[in-house]
Amino acid sequence: MLDRSCIEAIDPLLEILDGKWTLPLLLELFVGTRRFGELRRRLHPISPKTLTDRLRVLEEKGIITRTLYPGVPLHVEYELTERGWKLQPIFAAMWAWVQEDDLNANKKNQL
Repeated sequence: MLDRSCIEAIDPLLEILDGKWTLPLLLELFVGTRRFGELRRRLHPISPKTLTDRLRVLEEKGIITRTLYPGVPLHVEYELTERGWKLQPIFAAMWAWVQEDDLNANKKNQL
């Protein structure tokens, strides 16, 4: 059973994951390192401002790293940190829960 201290402890994580684009963004980064333009294309129709805002928050929280490569043209890559990779089991558990819930719903519909 969860107690109040558990809820208070996970609240900061829920604040990080809040927002329409944060989960899809993290899922893209679970696949591998991505450039800003790649993320924009894959998360269409996300606006550049929203993508930048989400990336900044994730970087500030230590979930992703931003690597700037000098040159012409300048490019930036984003990848998960060790801390970011630790979120993957949480996503896997949520996926398993959804799949189980869908399976149970389908069984009820067949009755």
